[in-house]
Amino acid sequence: MAQSASPPLLALDGLGKRFGSLQALEGVTLDVQAGTVHCLLGENGAGKSTLCNLIFGVYAPSAGQMRFGERPWLPSSPAEALEQGIAMVHQHFSLVPRMTVVENLMLGQAKGILKRREFGDRIRDIADRFGFVLDPDAVVGELSVGERQRSEIVKCLMRDPKLLVLDEPTAVLPPGEIGALLDICRRVADSGRAVILVTHKLAEIAKVADSVAVLRTGRLVAKADMKTADMGALVHAMVGREVKPLDVALSDSKEADSKEGDSTDAGAAPVRPGFALVCDGLCVQDRHGATRLDNFTLEVRPGEIVGLAGVEGNGQSELGMVLAGLLAPTEGRYFIGETELTHASAAAVTAAGGGIVPEDRHAVACVTAMSVAENMYLNKLDRFTRFGLLQRRALNEAAAVQMKEFDVRAAGPDVAFSGLSGGNQQKAVLGRELTLDPLVALIAAQPTRGLDVSAVEAVYRQIRAAARRGVGVLLISSELDELIAVADRIAVLYRGRLVGERPAEMGERGAIGALMSGQGI
Repeated sequence: MAQSASPPLLALDGLGKRFGSLQALEGVTLDVQAGTVHCLLGENGAGKSTLCNLIFGVYAPSAGQMRFGERPWLPSSPAEALEQGIAMVHQHFSLVPRMTVVENLMLGQAKGILKRREFGDRIRDIADRFGFVLDPDAVVGELSVGERQRSEIVKCLMRDPKLLVLDEPTAVLPPGEIGALLDICRRVADSGRAVILVTHKLAEIAKVADSVAVLRTGRLVAKADMKTADMGALVHAMVGREVKPLDVALSDSKEADSKEGDSTDAGAAPVRPGFALVCDGLCVQDRHGATRLDNFTLEVRPGEIVGLAGVEGNGQSELGMVLAGLLAPTEGRYFIGETELTHASAAAVTAAGGGIVPEDRHAVACVTAMSVAENMYLNKLDRFTRFGLLQRRALNEAAAVQMKEFDVRAAGPDVAFSGLSGGNQQKAVLGRELTLDPLVALIAAQPTRGLDVSAVEAVYRQIRAAARRGVGVLLISSELDELIAVADRIAVLYRGRLVGERPAEMGERGAIGALMSGQGI
């Protein structure tokens, strides 16, 4: 929809926010028009979530002013924001897994006698109006990530908001569901509402945005109308330097790593014999008796990166849970090095040298109420314990060094982990697992989900460096171009079965894609 000459629905003037010594936002001036999708672009930790939380009343600004509609805007709480017409979908869902969709959406909205059927009809009506399907009676814990995301959006739309704020909504979605979400954003804007879409993915901006603003280190560094926007200039504004296309950057880095590996390095770790990871006939059946993983057999050698490709929902999540020690296989065995861990605990996996980067960091990879330092040393806090007491100064000093190495951006190692952006949380988890000693095998599931382009490059540099040290890596990802640029070979998972294997070369992309879709099996 074309930009309007009418007054903006939301106006920010010199907005700033300080958390102690950290200046999270400074001098942000921005207008958002009704009937448009306004994309907010920036690296992890650039201040995007902080800005959204100021608009939604989670935080109060330290400086500047806001206007919403015809009046000054200074919400005292999210409840006031909802009442006045601003709704927000956060990065991490607020749904109760054991309840149905309709039960979740009735929380806080239904009063008096609960009219479940009437509420369910409203949910179906909203979903139909915005072009998607949502079953009100489905149990949330059994929905796909995309369906849960749509439930959150319907929860907001039921309040008929004037402004819908979506904070990194595609960070948790598989590629096949991202397009559907962007279509919803477009329909919401075309209905006369405004949408603020927080992202760092240029393809999403190009498809749906009417206007875009770029944040870097808490400051607004660029604004553009998408009709005339230069994508290269936006990327440069976001990261402060020229950035190659992701596949080119990763391929160049992979080639450089190969040349480095060809030269003799006196300090290089010797290649270990045998296998770093062995999966032997792993099978998983869910509680309904459906087979989710079917006779999965794969070997990863020390120093090798094996990519596991597949459309999400084909057994990757179950495999990751098994290898993390969080789910017992129905059949089969698996080993890290020479240690069998088939029915071992997560702690035993760590002790055997298994580094685990799970796809759902919030559920199984961190304790958000603890500090950044505690989370980064969660599997080795005993190193900083004396007479039963945690030596916090030593812990914070060690964590500060690791935060610098892995570019984890926070006010300090002692702040709560929940205060980090999603991307910085991911880098902290990765840093913890890559510094495990010993590290025999790294199982990384969707390790770049929610990361900006420069952070993706940094993550894969760290993973390749681990492989050069002799670590075997199983890289589970739905990002095929990333797998081709990073891995040595690619195996394909389809409906729980390993259906083929190809060299990690761009010329094999079509063949790999065909296997992912079930063709030629």
